[in-house]
Amino acid sequence: MKAVKKKKQSGRGQCHQCTGLCCRYFALAIETPEDWDDFDNIRWYLSHENVAVFVEDGDWYLNILTPCKYLDSAHRCTNYDLRPAICRGYKTHNCEITSDEYDYQLHFTDDKQMEEYMRIKFGANVFDKLEKKKKKPRKAKP
Repeated sequence: MKAVKKKKQSGRGQCHQCTGLCCRYFALAIETPEDWDDFDNIRWYLSHENVAVFVEDGDWYLNILTPCKYLDSAHRCTNYDLRPAICRGYKTHNCEITSDEYDYQLHFTDDKQMEEYMRIKFGANVFDKLEKKKKKPRKAKP
């Protein structure tokens, strides 16, 4: 869990510098977690590879880190003429290379970071109930 501030670069020559950053992931808005169960669900998301969760302007997002299948090795779209509306609406003035609009308030890249956050939010013993369930021996049936 860390705050990230991206440095704004000059817009000059941005296209030839492009590495297809916006084509290497997608982010979906998720409901703002309110209770332990909500945060535990996010901990589950973060247990998967290539998944992150971030908070930007108070909104929570599930970030799936996987490249578009149409991004070639030169970082160009091989489906440019038929690209979806989301891609068509993307403009260079808000490109990740030139924009400073991608400031995360929180950024979680794995479940352990969420566990740490949950301990801060709900108290150091937040996972005790889970550990007690695990340690409880089963009674033998007669």
